[in-house]
Amino acid sequence: MNFSEVFKQSNQLCKVSPDGKYLATCVQYRLVVRDVSTLQILQLYTCLDQISHMDWSSDSLFILCAMYKRGLVQVWSLEQPDWHCKIDEGSIGLVSSRWSPDGRHILNTTEFHLRVTVWSLCTKAVSYIKYPKACQKGIDFSRDGCYMALAERRDCKDYVSVFVCDDWHLLRHFETETQDLAGLEWSPNGCVLAVWDSCLEYKVLLYSLDGRLLSAYSAYEWSLGVKSVTWSPNSQFLAIGSYDEKVRILNHITWKKITQFEHPSSINNTKAVVYKEVEKRTAVGSDDLSLHITIGTALYNTRSKYEICPSPVQIPVVKPDPDRANPKIGVSSLAFSSDSRYLATKNDNMASVVWVWDMQKMSLVAVLEQTSAVRCFQWDPCRPRLALCTGNTTLYLWSPAGCVSVQVPTEGGFQVQSLNWHRSGDSLMLLGKEQLCLCYMDTDQEDK
Repeated sequence: MNFSEVFKQSNQLCKVSPDGKYLATCVQYRLVVRDVSTLQILQLYTCLDQISHMDWSSDSLFILCAMYKRGLVQVWSLEQPDWHCKIDEGSIGLVSSRWSPDGRHILNTTEFHLRVTVWSLCTKAVSYIKYPKACQKGIDFSRDGCYMALAERRDCKDYVSVFVCDDWHLLRHFETETQDLAGLEWSPNGCVLAVWDSCLEYKVLLYSLDGRLLSAYSAYEWSLGVKSVTWSPNSQFLAIGSYDEKVRILNHITWKKITQFEHPSSINNTKAVVYKEVEKRTAVGSDDLSLHITIGTALYNTRSKYEICPSPVQIPVVKPDPDRANPKIGVSSLAFSSDSRYLATKNDNMASVVWVWDMQKMSLVAVLEQTSAVRCFQWDPCRPRLALCTGNTTLYLWSPAGCVSVQVPTEGGFQVQSLNWHRSGDSLMLLGKEQLCLCYMDTDQEDK
């Protein structure tokens, strides 16, 4: 495993282009585009204010930079550096900006969710979509880029509008059986739209493309409900994480629950491997002493490794404060591996633990207990390999072959807050608070 040098970034605004060739990073009001393979700077753009949000177009030819405080969006071209575009929403404000799947339209959501404005880069035409709902995930595009589903709120009722992305005409408009719609997501094959209610009402609804209700699912009543929803890449499973610390799996044929995964505080499962991170602190040698004093770090190096724990194993649990809003309890993070074979989950009142489930055997296969709360985990897009970070100087990887922890060898104590895989699975982008570095995998060793 090799690591690049460290680069500056702001607000973790760093993205690899969809074609995998370029790396865009934001530093305050500047946009820097590098070649992924050499990390040489190819383009440098200066925006009118500090960048709040940055995104690539689907064909990797344009980059959108949004400045929400100013209500501005600037678009830059990689092929023609002199060309640029500025969109000013004016006094109506701006809270969200994103590309359409064709990479030639920009969708801006105005303040107070008054409307969504669709701007065309080709014709400079402008379209308006009224009544977008302010919710967790109110807009979703089908994977093939043909359709857009938009959550709407009008006359105190929830609706979904389905638009055709070619010319933005309305294909379907229907009322949903929700009290307070919280999000929607297309299945990867684009056949089914999942819609779920707020946490106050346990309800997940499945609609066809023409607006027919295929199925409705509710696990229980009178308690906090759905916290997270995700599809498997093959569209065969819908995983629902709930506040009762369980994950329920629906199948794509009957839309009934086929199993549920629980997150107990005591693990007696002899088939699941429990990996526990153990930290070892070693004193820094006298040769390194002056360096460590100058950069202000401790006089100890902390190294970590995994130990396999025999069952039964007690999992550390933090009791949430019942008087606080959004209690730290329930399954907030769900992620399927690219082959749909594994599901990784995180239960918020066991914040330092990641659970890995085998979707063929419908059973727990591994538990990773870290010394700190898990900040982020993400699957390799090409093989069943899970990367995670906990806000320290270490990168952690799990695969069916086992677990490994790798120290990030950068000066100044680079702390990994977040991470992103390159589409090839050959490298990882590691993000700190104000820095980033790339981690290159040893491809000869990748499947051993």
